[in-house]
Amino acid sequence: MGLWKRIDEFAEPPAGRGTCVEVDGVRLAVFRVNGALCALAGTCPHRGGPLGEGMLEGQVVACPWHGWEFDVTTGANVHAPEISVRRYPLETRPDGVWAELE
Repeated sequence: MGLWKRIDEFAEPPAGRGTCVEVDGVRLAVFRVNGALCALAGTCPHRGGPLGEGMLEGQVVACPWHGWEFDVTTGANVHAPEISVRRYPLETRPDGVWAELE
């Protein structure tokens, strides 16, 4: 069982975009896909770009710095599935949105 932490000051991601949040020093990129919230590590493994600022098309986000594309539901790189970013489970509770960090 993991360590769940509430995301303070959570802002709903705008349509076609993500939002960047920090929870206990962990940067997350949060997206809404098909009505569900998805969270990935907030930093692209290529050059450290902010994934939460990327454009979302369907369930694929493109890093705003160099265009690396990741499936936000799995964390896998679209063109090289052996490259991935960590995916974080989220829960919407009466007191806010919570992320499982460990």
